[in-house]
Amino acid sequence: MSKGQDSTAIDIGIDEKDRKKIAEGLAKLLADSYTLYLATHNFHWNVTGPMFNTLHLMFEQQYTELATAVDDIAERIRALGYPAPGTYAEFLELTRLEEPKPGLKAEDMIRYLIKGQETVVRTARETLPVAEKANDQPTLDLLTQRMQIHEKNAWMLRSLLE
Repeated sequence: MSKGQDSTAIDIGIDEKDRKKIAEGLAKLLADSYTLYLATHNFHWNVTGPMFNTLHLMFEQQYTELATAVDDIAERIRALGYPAPGTYAEFLELTRLEEPKPGLKAEDMIRYLIKGQETVVRTARETLPVAEKANDQPTLDLLTQRMQIHEKNAWMLRSLLE
């Protein structure tokens, strides 16, 4: 710590303006991810039909992975020095996903989740250039992992409809 510097100031080699922009992008990713988590968990509980067992288990795997992901995203926002959104109202304002309609059939659940997985990928991808410019490798790593997982999930879900 340099002389006269506040011991609580964040000094990680990323200026405040860039940390704020990255945190804002991650807040959108958190909102999209949490909204997708909630829908996936809902579908796990409410899926019916001939694909019940397959979808029930697949949805459980996906919402369990998302539960860990939202924690990782929120903790990265905090490490950058900003509060993580954590209320339904904040998520509703930040997310690009619409809530699913109640009573969807299994195939419509799959279609909703494909769109949701791909929306999360696009949101993550939009934050990449900001993190790259700031030389923020931890965020780049997080974003890359999220895109890889959601692209794979979208492919697996889409394969069920072919």
